[in-house]
Amino acid sequence: MLTLVFLSLTVAVTPLRKIFGINSLVKVRRMLGLFAFFYGALHLLTYVWFDRWFNLISVVQDVGKRPFILFGMLAFLLMVPLAITSTNKMVKRLGGKRWAMLHRLVYLSAIAGVVHFWMLVKSDTRLPLTFGFILLFLLGYRLLAKYAPANQPTASLFRE
Repeated sequence: MLTLVFLSLTVAVTPLRKIFGINSLVKVRRMLGLFAFFYGALHLLTYVWFDRWFNLISVVQDVGKRPFILFGMLAFLLMVPLAITSTNKMVKRLGGKRWAMLHRLVYLSAIAGVVHFWMLVKSDTRLPLTFGFILLFLLGYRLLAKYAPANQPTASLFRE
């Protein structure tokens, strides 16, 4: 769950910065993303260690049997290139535009993480749905900011 908290905070940086003018949030975005990766790696490690006893064949079979594990693996695998390329040197090596395009994978990772959590929970789905609505709001903000006409008074809140 901490992975989703940090992924949500990472995705929330730009909307919060744009709406409230808190430009200093950009300085913590990378750290928040790396925290999300760290907790995702811990989550995966505890599954592989305590649930599968490092039997990788069992892990692969489990992914095939239980779709929520597939979504969790997908969310984690999408975060791997983001963590690898989160250094200033990698930003320079890839170039700013290509680096930014690659880091849009965070949205897919967050969606897969929410689906993983929702499928995992059996009875009380309020928390996974809360994460889903938060993510829907954050992604909706980005779409509205990108496609809303700039001449409407309410659109000024959503300009990028």
